[in-house]
Parts: sequence; structure tokens; C-alpha cells
Amino acid sequence: MESQSGQSPLIVIVGETASGKSALALELAQQCNGEIIAADSRTVYKGMDIGTAKPSPDEQRLVPHHLLDVATPDQRFTVADFKRLAQGAIIEVSKRGRIPFLVGGSGLYIDAILYDFTFKGEADMQQRQRLQALSVEELQQELKTQGVPLPENRRNPRHLIRALETGGMPAVRTALRPNTLVIGLEIDRQRLKSKLEQRVDAMVDQGFLEEVGSISEQYGWDLAALQAPGYKAFRAYLAGELTLSEAKAAFVRNDFQLAKRQRTWFKRNKDINWISRKEEAVDLITTFLNK
Repeated sequence: MESQSGQSPLIVIVGETASGKSALALELAQQCNGEIIAADSRTVYKGMDIGTAKPSPDEQRLVPHHLLDVATPDQRFTVADFKRLAQGAIIEVSKRGRIPFLVGGSGLYIDAILYDFTFKGEADMQQRQRLQALSVEELQQELKTQGVPLPENRRNPRHLIRALETGGMPAVRTALRPNTLVIGLEIDRQRLKSKLEQRVDAMVDQGFLEEVGSISEQYGWDLAALQAPGYKAFRAYLAGELTLSEAKAAFVRNDFQLAKRQRTWFKRNKDINWISRKEEAVDLITTFLNK
């Protein structure tokens, strides 16, 4: 099924971390002969399985998943890399007569596909290495010196470096991709916090401590990938800086802050159809696929 624009259908499901979007997408993709393309800046990394809530092997057997484990934690992986791989996956899934589901909480990754972002050329790697050696405060000072506005997440080194490399200019974007349905899953704040607490306990039971130790032993700590909320908190535990309960609390707190940033990002997007129940998603998708 293609629209008059020639674009094959694409269903996009977004939401905050732990909102339930992955479980919803898994169920809907099974019903709609779909395949899932993960739009997550952490699940792209091999070995980072438990702490990123990566779909399990059983879930991946139920529905084919794409863009998981496409880089090692020490490799540079950009939103431009994601866009290239995701667009290729959308085409391949559609060619098989199946429906691609783009699912995740990484707003920039999602928008790169929805609005066909055009990015600047490759970064100067010598300059990139110099910037990566700077502290957050030093990066902020460089931005101020150059007259570049601080990004929304002004404590994230990757966001600060990106702002320096692009001069604070956003990627060039187009209108919403034709033949695309965008669904956002809402969740109550208190319920989200409870789910985050339960998820952290489950991750520890599944061997998250061993995963953090294994990755740090193989690659070291100085990786952008290991700045993910959970890995950062449990790194401090393994270093003896936090107790286990303190590390769990830090993980939940960091994830809750991440959820707030994700919510802020997505709520600005007027193309998103917000839902709180699966039945609402089914109605939207049924209408979309039969129009």
C-alpha cells in the first residue's frame, strides 16, 4: 500500500522510557504483519542489553527487530548513521509486504525519519577528540565564547559537542513524511516512577551488575555510550562510591529526568496522536491502513 506520494506506510510509536511503548509495538506489530525498527540511541550498542531494556531474544523471535546491536560501545554512532540505516530498513520491510513500525524514545532519531533531516557533513575528528577531553563546564564556556546557545540538555557532553560542531543550527527538516501515522503513549507520572523502580530491581536480578562490569572491563569507562542513566549510576556503585540501594535510586532518578526531557520533546510535536490505551492505537492504525 502506497500513498499518492509513492511512500509506503510507516507507523511510529513514541513515548517516554518505561512507558510501555515497546510492549505495545510488539503486540500491534504481530497483529498487523509488522516488523519493528528500534529508534533508541542505546540499544544500537552490542552488549548493552539489560540496562537499555533491549527487546529479549524471545521478543525478537516473535517480531523481527532492526537496528539493534549495530555498533560496539566504543564506536561512534550518530543520528545521521541511524537515519541511513533506518531508511534502508523501512524500504526492505516494505518490500516484503510488511508494515514497518518505528519505535523508540530518542526524539532526534525519530524526527530524523519523520521530517527527513539533512545533516552537516562529517565532523572534524581531531576537533571532536579535543572537545571530548573537555569537562561539561569547559564545553559550556566554549559555547558561550562562540555565542552559541546552550542546548536544552546543557549537562550532556554529547549535546554540548553537537551544538559546538553545528554552531547551534538545527538540522534542516521537511514536512512530515507522507503516509505516516505517529502515535504517542502517555503514562501517569506516579505510575511511571513505580514502573522505573520495578524495572531497576528486575535489571539487577537479570545480571545488570555483571553487564556493567563486563563492558567496562572490555572498553573502559570513558565511553559516551556509558553515560546512559543506569550505567552511570552503577559505575559509581562498582567504584565503591555508592551503595547498591543508592545506585538503584540514582538510576530511577536519572531515568525519571530522562523521561521528563523526552516528554518535553514529544509534546511539542503536533503530528503525534496521543493515546493512553491499546484500543485507541488499534482504532488509529485500522483507520490509517484502510484509508
